[in-house]
Amino acid sequence: MALKPEVNGMDYDQDKVDEMTLALLWLTSFKDAGGVRAWKGQDWETMDRLHSKGYISDPKSKAKSVVLSEEGEKRSRELFAKYFSLKR
Repeated sequence: MALKPEVNGMDYDQDKVDEMTLALLWLTSFKDAGGVRAWKGQDWETMDRLHSKGYISDPKSKAKSVVLSEEGEKRSRELFAKYFSLKR
């Protein structure tokens, strides 16, 4: 079982974690008839925050992926380019 930072007494910026997670969702995204989806193998609390911000569909479903909203898709792509692009 993974130990969360707060369990170890570590303070951290949840917004930055959300940004990185959203960027990584772009890495695992794919298109299907329902839109752009991404595999949801990320921290559940972070996924809940991304859902409450309107970036993804509710992660509490039986599906193994979430749907990215239009804004979520755009922001996910931008963040992936920001953090992982070799061209800076």
